[in-house]
Amino acid sequence: MDAQSEIVDVSESPLLSATKIALEDMYEDGTVDPVYQAKARVINNAIQEIGMGKYQIHLFICAGFGWFADSVWPLITGLILTQVTAEFSFDGPFLTLAANIGLLVGAIVWSAGCDIWGRRWSFNLTLLIAGVFGLSAGGSSNFVTLASLLAVVGVGVGGNMPVDSAVFLDLVPGTHQYLLTVMSVWWSLGQLLCSLLAWPLIANYSCPVDASVCERSQNMGWRYLLFTLGGITLLLWCLRFFLFTLVESPRFLVGIGKDAEAVSVIHKVAEYNSTSTGLSVEHLNQAAAQKPGDVKRPVLSRTSVYGLEHVKALFSTRKMAISTTLLIVLWGIIGLASTLYNSFLPYLLTSRGADYGDGSLSITYRNQFILSVIGIPGAFLAGWAVELPYIGRRGTLAISSGLTGAFLFASTTARSSNALLGWNCGYVFNSNIMYGVLYAVSAEIFPAKHRGTGNGMVSTATRVFGVIAPIIALYADIATAVPVYIAGALIIFAGVLAVLLPYEPRGKASI
Repeated sequence: MDAQSEIVDVSESPLLSATKIALEDMYEDGTVDPVYQAKARVINNAIQEIGMGKYQIHLFICAGFGWFADSVWPLITGLILTQVTAEFSFDGPFLTLAANIGLLVGAIVWSAGCDIWGRRWSFNLTLLIAGVFGLSAGGSSNFVTLASLLAVVGVGVGGNMPVDSAVFLDLVPGTHQYLLTVMSVWWSLGQLLCSLLAWPLIANYSCPVDASVCERSQNMGWRYLLFTLGGITLLLWCLRFFLFTLVESPRFLVGIGKDAEAVSVIHKVAEYNSTSTGLSVEHLNQAAAQKPGDVKRPVLSRTSVYGLEHVKALFSTRKMAISTTLLIVLWGIIGLASTLYNSFLPYLLTSRGADYGDGSLSITYRNQFILSVIGIPGAFLAGWAVELPYIGRRGTLAISSGLTGAFLFASTTARSSNALLGWNCGYVFNSNIMYGVLYAVSAEIFPAKHRGTGNGMVSTATRVFGVIAPIIALYADIATAVPVYIAGALIIFAGVLAVLLPYEPRGKASI
């Protein structure tokens, strides 16, 4: 038998159909590279053929560690702010500023990097950096050291959500993309654990609130908290690195012209799931050949980001440009509002509690724990809501944003600590839905070929405005309701903008 007769005819294979196995994608012809789009549809069909299995479940857990870290470490600055300022005597917002600068750098470096050197390096290094420097931060002897170390922690943490969302979406069947929204449950669990640890550690090992002098020996609680969370982060990195093997994104490999490696990855996932797929390189070649009227564009090189090719692709058509711009604005607005409020929430609970006669550290962190518990069911409700007809991702994002802002405004009417806690419960529940949908819809809309860059752009926007938030706090009295009014108005405005997004990912497969 000669070599020619061994070539398999795949022209009638269901893997070449956009409708026989997987969901259709949301892009009109011409929005993305047509050859890449054709191949990505074949990859989607193969992933759908494999189905939701053991590999995707394990990936849901390991990628969730990134959500966990992104929740824990930005929250830390707010949880330890009162105790650290008492010991080191500095303006509190400067600590938040340092942490957010680190988050900004991380968002830029890791997100863009995963479109250059692939997802695996970014996925495996971010938690390691956060854990090592988070553990070291607990030994800080002065403010400069603490701020510097938390900034480096931010560099690691800043890349977690953009990279991990891209990794998960690249390997999950289109019918299960809603799980990216449910992934925010890890964010809530991070808040829960952080608050649960802070409650006994800071409440029992901190200087009294009214102490005129705060010595290190009397104020070890925040250090114990950093040691503990740094150790937990390192443990999660070990689980992710040693017990789970992340395969490279097949869509990334197709995007840089490595079709054979992409096919090999798909077969590895199928084998891990104890199933099989008929995908071959010939399927990808045949898909590309079915675009006779299109000029085949060259694949992007690993370094094409330096030529801004990935950025240009996200503004290649009017509809895509509007979508990308709106997502950047949404992330910026919500990032500013949430950082402005969340970073100073423990301080607000303490100061308002003192006004109401119950501002002890124990009550403050008890309330923080309650708020963390409230956020968990929000993640599951979000996963259900985004699949509802006529509502979908855009509607869920708009409604949850509006309710989040409304609860913020309502919190200013509180005349007791319990009333303030009640309004904040409503805020946390709805904001967890809002954030879960925002993270998911952004990753779903950006094509995988440019998803790292797109996620990086929106994450950079939220980190830039996150840096602005403590600057606002430096000039606005954080003991008043001014930051709350600003945050509430911004989030309600974001809900209006969400309705204007031109793409609705519900019922569509990401490519």
